[in-house]
Amino acid sequence: MSGTLNKVMLIGHTGDEVKMHYFEGGNCIGRFPLATNDSYLNKSTGERVTSTEWHNIVVRNKAAEICEKYLSKGDKVYIEGRLKTRRWQDDQGNDRYSTEIQCTDFTFLTPKAESTGQGQANASTPNAQQGVPNQQGAEASAPIASDAEDDDLPF
Repeated sequence: MSGTLNKVMLIGHTGDEVKMHYFEGGNCIGRFPLATNDSYLNKSTGERVTSTEWHNIVVRNKAAEICEKYLSKGDKVYIEGRLKTRRWQDDQGNDRYSTEIQCTDFTFLTPKAESTGQGQANASTPNAQQGVPNQQGAEASAPIASDAEDDDLPF
């Protein structure tokens, strides 16, 4: 196989609200931290050890606006995307690096009743796919129909 693959799939909890940055021309970008946990049983002590890994998630344009509106701190979400490492120089001229997940698809997993925010953009099942455009502008997946007519869903 001569091709390469850069794909990340995460299920975790948001560590903060989505921070939005708007640009000239109407484009925008949203950033938020995502926590994933790993736990194992320490054989020598018999106690459960849990470690948390933090990931920097980046979403763009309409997907960023949807995340800003419906994601709250602590919500569970599935993120699919690719790794991207940025390099810049700090004030002292040192090279600095940051690795981010460029989100191409996501699914809200926290049911509306359990959400700590204003509301969630998921259907009646907690793992319903959201109809969010991916970076190529194609529909990532169709939303699952629900009986909730009073929702103010953007799609």
